[in-house]
Amino acid sequence: MSLISTLARLEAVSTGRAQPAATVRHRHLSDRPLVFVPLTTAGEAGAPLGALVGTDREAPHLLVVPQPRDRDLRFTFLSELADVVLPYIDAHAEAVEAAERSETDPETGKRVKVEVELCADAPQLIVPSRAGIDFVRLLGRSMRFRRTAEQDPEAPHPAPPRVPLLGRWLTHFGERARVPGSSLLLAMTDVLARHWATGQSTLEDQHLAALLAWIDPPDGETGAEAALRAELARDREGQLLCPPAGPATDPAFDNKLLAPAIERYDRARTALAAAEDGVEADDRLGGLTAAEREIRALVESRTRPTWDAVWRGLDRLRELPEAARAEERWTRDRWSFTGHRDRVVAGEPPQPRRDDAVTAANKLAAREREQARLEAQEALDDPLVMAGRRLAGEAFAGEVTEVVMAYSESKRPSPRPLVTVRTDDRPHLGERAKVFRSLGGKPQSAEFVGHEHGTEDGGALIVLRVLDKMGRGKEPEEGSVPRKGDLVCFTLFEHEQRGGAKLPEPEQTPWTHGGPPGEQVFEAADAPTEEDVL
Repeated sequence: MSLISTLARLEAVSTGRAQPAATVRHRHLSDRPLVFVPLTTAGEAGAPLGALVGTDREAPHLLVVPQPRDRDLRFTFLSELADVVLPYIDAHAEAVEAAERSETDPETGKRVKVEVELCADAPQLIVPSRAGIDFVRLLGRSMRFRRTAEQDPEAPHPAPPRVPLLGRWLTHFGERARVPGSSLLLAMTDVLARHWATGQSTLEDQHLAALLAWIDPPDGETGAEAALRAELARDREGQLLCPPAGPATDPAFDNKLLAPAIERYDRARTALAAAEDGVEADDRLGGLTAAEREIRALVESRTRPTWDAVWRGLDRLRELPEAARAEERWTRDRWSFTGHRDRVVAGEPPQPRRDDAVTAANKLAAREREQARLEAQEALDDPLVMAGRRLAGEAFAGEVTEVVMAYSESKRPSPRPLVTVRTDDRPHLGERAKVFRSLGGKPQSAEFVGHEHGTEDGGALIVLRVLDKMGRGKEPEEGSVPRKGDLVCFTLFEHEQRGGAKLPEPEQTPWTHGGPPGEQVFEAADAPTEEDVL
């Protein structure tokens, strides 16, 4: 945790209210996001209990599994989920615009510009907490390899046709969520905690209701009091007033309400199966419907408060202006979405369970590169974030006190002006260290020359040699060199991240790294277990 984050948390404790950790919104928010609030069954890994999902704040779709251990009912739930999510995805996949990108010409081996399609926008999925992202990833893994009746007529439990496709998309969303700065799949608690510092731990920040209580406490209460009430307050029946943000449920809810309701549903279903005539079956069908309606009401009572909290969080985030470089990161999300759409349309098989060596190395390198890019862009977009980097000695700001024109010692001398900056910061500058400043949206580099004697008020004088972005002439272009009296900010970190070493193609992977791989084999579905069927 940075020093400025620690100070913000201490101030939150002192004032009883969350303090801003950013002055702009560093994540893109869609005008029409798809909110997904799932619930899982205790003791049944990956077994969904229900969910609220949709793009309409006032009219969410309620999906329920009355008996989570029943495979057919789970498939019905997943099929209904696909009926909501896939049309939302398809609507974004159909609207495209022309774009250019560089590709390698197979004949010449050179990089050339080609015109391709780019989706004009991308879908955005929002879940309440980080555990929701894990559940989306788990759902994708469990669904994308399922065999349908069309693919395998002999399959003992064929999946509905759209379930494997939804699994592939959820897997893509889950993988994209691992990329720093991506906004395709967001956890509301993570986004809020990025923009506000509370007086509680980062683990406690994963409770959405408690986090919102710190950000916007009720009148007459401090954030700590409101958060404590959100976490612990219960009604007369012993149920939490603010249920967990999912997907886990409260044990008191499981034991006192849910388990008896599921037991009544099981008895009603058994009685219906034992009916001997139509009249008796109609009567018992009414009992089964009532039992199912009771479970639906229970699931809605646990998910609706979280659903409303997610939308309240969106309202608070929309009050912040979007950061200048957030749109650039969203464009990369659009490219990712377009690429996966093209793979699905081309009929490629689903994502493998395990990546090969080259793919895994590329993913790791890309995530490290995007993490460094995100940290740099957030600092450049947000003076409050930059203040944290300055306190850490990774940047400095000050006033230009002197500019001396100098030139390089070469056959064709180039301008290398010496700029003296007076600053109160204490950057960690080593000998001939490079520093960078933003000039017209592009990084301009300079070299640390040395320190001059400090000023009377305790400030430091830092001498820099500007190295580039001054044009091709003998004299620097207008505005490319700071003037005396200008306020400047230099960073010790690079603004643009360089690409890593080129890795071999998968077919050229050496045997020491698991290759070369053979022909890709379609992976079979997980073997059914005793718990899959009642």
